[in-house]
Amino acid sequence: MEDRFLQQMKKGALELLVLALICRQPAYGYELLNLLAKQSGGLFALKEGTLYPILYRLEDAGLIEAKWKQGEGRTAPKKVYTATGAGEAELKQRRVLWKEFQTTVDGILDQRGFEDEQ
Repeated sequence: MEDRFLQQMKKGALELLVLALICRQPAYGYELLNLLAKQSGGLFALKEGTLYPILYRLEDAGLIEAKWKQGEGRTAPKKVYTATGAGEAELKQRRVLWKEFQTTVDGILDQRGFEDEQ
């Protein structure tokens, strides 16, 4: 039960986190995977098959854009994702919604008597 609950929570937050990372600085897919895993202490250690559909949704919505860039030396070109102005604005709105959501959930969980029900 805990694993399913945790998966659902992660699923709900993942698009917000990916957008936030790209708004912070342009990045390519593998770099995003590493940042998510590192900054979350492994909680968001994802596979490419999880990340790329999120990137495509964000791109289709006009929140990010992708451009191929040649790396240094002999490295293969990388698709680098950059936030658009609409993406920056959307992140601000989603952060407000996230804070409201968090405050509401915390308020319900912290209500007196909740501990007695366990």
